[in-house]
Amino acid sequence: MNDSARTFLGVEASLLGRRWTHALTPRTEALAVEIAQRQGLPDLVARVLAARGVAAPEAARFLDPTIRDLMPDPSSLTDMDAAALRLADAIERRERIAIFGDYDVDGAASVALLFRYLRHFGLEAAIRIPDRLTEGYGPNPTAMRELAAGGAQLIVTVDCGTTSVEALTEAARARAQVIVLDHHQTGTALPPALAIVNPNRQDDLSGQGHLCAAGVVYLTLVAVSRELRRRGHAAARLPNLLDDLDLAALATVCDVVPLTGFNRALVVKGLQVLRGRRNIGLKALCNVARLAGPASVYHLGFLLGPRINAGGRIGAAHLGSRLLTTGDEGEAEALAQELHLLNEERQGIERRMLDEAEAEVAAEIGAGEGPAILIASRQDWHPGIVGLVASRLKERFGRPAFAIAFDASGRGSGSGRSIPGFDVGSLIRRAVEDGLLVKGGGHAMAAGLTIERSRLSDFRAFLEAAAGNRIHDLRAQDTLRIDGAVSASGLTLELAGTLERAGPYGQGHSQPVLALPRHRVISGAPVGASGHLRVTLKAADGASLSAIAFRAMGTPLEPRLLDSGGRPVHVAGCVSLDHFQGRERVSFRISDIADAYD
Repeated sequence: MNDSARTFLGVEASLLGRRWTHALTPRTEALAVEIAQRQGLPDLVARVLAARGVAAPEAARFLDPTIRDLMPDPSSLTDMDAAALRLADAIERRERIAIFGDYDVDGAASVALLFRYLRHFGLEAAIRIPDRLTEGYGPNPTAMRELAAGGAQLIVTVDCGTTSVEALTEAARARAQVIVLDHHQTGTALPPALAIVNPNRQDDLSGQGHLCAAGVVYLTLVAVSRELRRRGHAAARLPNLLDDLDLAALATVCDVVPLTGFNRALVVKGLQVLRGRRNIGLKALCNVARLAGPASVYHLGFLLGPRINAGGRIGAAHLGSRLLTTGDEGEAEALAQELHLLNEERQGIERRMLDEAEAEVAAEIGAGEGPAILIASRQDWHPGIVGLVASRLKERFGRPAFAIAFDASGRGSGSGRSIPGFDVGSLIRRAVEDGLLVKGGGHAMAAGLTIERSRLSDFRAFLEAAAGNRIHDLRAQDTLRIDGAVSASGLTLELAGTLERAGPYGQGHSQPVLALPRHRVISGAPVGASGHLRVTLKAADGASLSAIAFRAMGTPLEPRLLDSGGRPVHVAGCVSLDHFQGRERVSFRISDIADAYD
């Protein structure tokens, strides 16, 4: 039996029902030794890299990725050359350009990238962000007519548009040309457009389907600059695209795309740009979010991203893109404060909806296994929050989940979130093709849909028939891969700093998980009304450690963390560096617990 099949610390079933396994196999153990010797890296960093498939010759470049080395040729994407030529023409002719974007972080960042690029040439593009409640996702015929009537000769849709046949047909009728810059999955039928640059369209062979929309936009701007240089424009007078890497990094993290390859370079270098606070809007948002210390993936995903999203969820949809494009510090401060307050309001709405959704799902599951894919729905829910509720349900119950908000007419707007190994986007497209949904789409880990209440039971049956066995198999294989064991006394600033060298971590490059064997919980208490638990762990040698378990209230972890009876437990989680009031400290986030049997 190899290491990947052998349990770690003998844990066959944790309190969350997961089997703990070794992250390294005998082959990757040997690879870790080679990486450490060839690159002069600490053993733990070498183990993390080896466990994540980094080859020894690539380790140095992996730790210091560059845009130049990892950027794909933009022309490898279908329709890219046509898009670059048309945008270069528009810049040279000083045409009126409109940008139609999505209302989430990826959409706002994509809009800002293109807008700031055009503004460098003195072109003030019109920006249109649809209202989530009244217009829904993506371009609509009315918006296309209005943009064309406003004088737009070229409309560029970002983070949307690949499936908008009706809207783009209307744009053509209004004599406006359209370029689509998107990344969402689609079928074979495409809308009429001058160019559709989307690495996930079925005839695209670039292999860049992991890019978010802002990544696609960034590559497009690289292609436009290349075309302008070919036409004789001096390179020194073109926009410096490296200055806007903070926007690309923000979108890449918040859209939860894999942090590998070019995406990794975008995030690593984008974080460096963000630490310089060059973007006025992001600077204001960092201030209102009280971002302390160097910016990290955590700050992007949990401090900045949610505030930008709050505008599209419960406020004015255009607030995020306005913040990221403004050049006025006073306006930036006002917008950042407004988004901050909206985010606080969003948190309260989310807590109420999540309580109701969890009660509904728990009643449906009962004492049995329950459905493979969860659906929670209600008429009085806010449709801008359903994606967050679906995400929490997925985390809590370990299976794909949908949350649907129905209006008084019986039409529902819903969002779904999936687990690794199951493509929820393709499933939703099948449901649309089968006539179960009014519309829908997405990608592997997330999807959106519109459904009539009368088809809800049919949709439930469809999901169970199409995915039940697959989800059951994936849940049966649910494991927690452990990178190594450490004691409370070993969780030092030096260790946390060493692990950061192999980051940043996220989707596709998971944060290292460490196990604390046979520690005792000597105190535990809830953290406000957040559902988090703060505990103190003590090792056999007397060393103690403060740790936090996010959203642990109401889960099987709660009894052990609040009243373990002094029994030793194995604790698994992640270590990181926190910066508070100018001081660094080690933070440990608990992800699982197992009883430690003698």
